[in-house]
Amino acid sequence: MSGRHPRLLIIEDHADLREILERALRGQYRVVLAGTAAEALRLVLLVALAAAALTTGALVLAWWMEPMRRMKRALLKSLGSPPEAEAYSPAEGRAAGLDFDGAQVSILWNRGGAGLVYDFHEIEGGEIIVDGHVVARVRRGETRKSLDILAPDAEQVTLRLLFDDARHPEFELALWDATPPVQTSSPGEALRLGRRWLSHLEALLKG
Repeated sequence: MSGRHPRLLIIEDHADLREILERALRGQYRVVLAGTAAEALRLVLLVALAAAALTTGALVLAWWMEPMRRMKRALLKSLGSPPEAEAYSPAEGRAAGLDFDGAQVSILWNRGGAGLVYDFHEIEGGEIIVDGHVVARVRRGETRKSLDILAPDAEQVTLRLLFDDARHPEFELALWDATPPVQTSSPGEALRLGRRWLSHLEALLKG
C-alpha cells in the first residue's frame, strides 16, 4: 500500500493495451507500467531498494536522536570536551557534567535542547534528596552533611546543584525514579553516584 490506493504493476508488451488498462484502473490503483518481465523485475527491485533505504534511514535517525545520545552530544558540545563526571536522567531529559580542566559545569534540560554552563566559582553546593528529604549536603562555607543512609526502597533519588545565579539558582536531576517500568539502575547506585558528585563539589569548593 502506498498513499490512499494500492500499487498495481501491469506487465503488457502492447503499448496501446497498457494505456487502456492504465486509464481504466488509475482511479482505483496507483498503476505502474512495464513492457516486459525484465522491466517489471527492475521496477520491483527499485521499489524494494527504496523501501529498504527509507527503513534504514529511519532506524539511523531514531538511533541518532535517542535521548541519551542526544544529551551526551549536547554535553560534549557545551563543555568542549568529554565530561569527567556526568549524570543523566533520560526520563526527564536532563543531564549534568563536570569538566575539571576547563573548570566548568554544564547542566542540560529538554533532552539537551537547552542548558547553561557555569564556571566552578559560580557553584554554591549540592544536595542529595531521597523521597523529598535532604540526606546529604555540601555548601560553600558550611560543614558537609555526609550521606549516612542506604535507602534500598527509595522511590526517588535526586541530585540538586546550587549556583550563584539569581535566575537559575538550582538544578535538579533524578538519579533514580521508581516510576518507569523498565529500570537500568537502582537506589543504591543512584546514591553512590550522588555521593561521588558531592565529593567532587566539596573538593571544588575547597579549592
